[in-house]
Amino acid sequence: MSPQAELIIVTGMSGAGRTTAAKVLEDRGWYVIDNLPPQLLTAMAELLADAGGEGRSLAAVVDIRSRVFFTEFRDGLDRLRDAGWKPTVVFMDATDEALVRRFESVRRPHPLQGDGRMLDGIQAEREALSDLRDTADVIIDSSGLNVHQLTAKIRGMFGGDDGPSLRIAVMSFGFKYGIPLDADIVFDMRFLPNPFWNPQLRPHSGREPIVADFVLAQPGAKEFLRSAVELLRPMTEGYLREGRSYITLAIGCTGGKHRSVAMSEALAKELDSDEIRAIVVHRDLGRE
Repeated sequence: MSPQAELIIVTGMSGAGRTTAAKVLEDRGWYVIDNLPPQLLTAMAELLADAGGEGRSLAAVVDIRSRVFFTEFRDGLDRLRDAGWKPTVVFMDATDEALVRRFESVRRPHPLQGDGRMLDGIQAEREALSDLRDTADVIIDSSGLNVHQLTAKIRGMFGGDDGPSLRIAVMSFGFKYGIPLDADIVFDMRFLPNPFWNPQLRPHSGREPIVADFVLAQPGAKEFLRSAVELLRPMTEGYLREGRSYITLAIGCTGGKHRSVAMSEALAKELDSDEIRAIVVHRDLGRE
């Protein structure tokens, strides 16, 4: 494997989806190493190259929970870059509430919990990883995603092929459930009439033509769609010039069922091209 091969380092909060990310990448043909000490990053890349790993993209899952490990991680990244590698650091994140629910569902304590509360362990880990999160290349918020939605998002963003240069996750969401933590751009669809108040439309979602046609027929909807595409064109060109390969575009409405879903589907179709792969994730669909 040469330094030009793609290298992803997956880290982040315990319970936020590091294992799911590793499984998706492995299924897509990546060579994945889990729980790698950060000081072994360069040695791991060199060993794989010596073993004949040409043509395989490499992913390493690194578990970092202390300032000492953070320093070693930064040193490991510097050594990789000095050797000609261009690693992409992916930070898996979720809200405290979502992490508490997940640890409680599997009846396991948080790794840093000790004799304290589970929330104490989560907050200690978040504080230890704050600098790393700020410098990560990609942040993926798994808070409102089930394992299938998270799998689809990661699969679309890191397909492991020679496809489009920029991947955009177009994510619908409901404002009443909170704005996605990993959103790079946020659009608000609450300026459109809400199909919720129409008894015939309420049971349906924005993925169904009866709702999508209604939403896109409202005054300002198609104008917004055209303007959004025009606004995003120079931004996507700038992301590519700056070396950004993955961004999350969040589109919200009140509950994440009608307006945001319909507009996400429509906007993704407009954005998808030879240079841009647009995938759609409906974070809150089905939560009502």
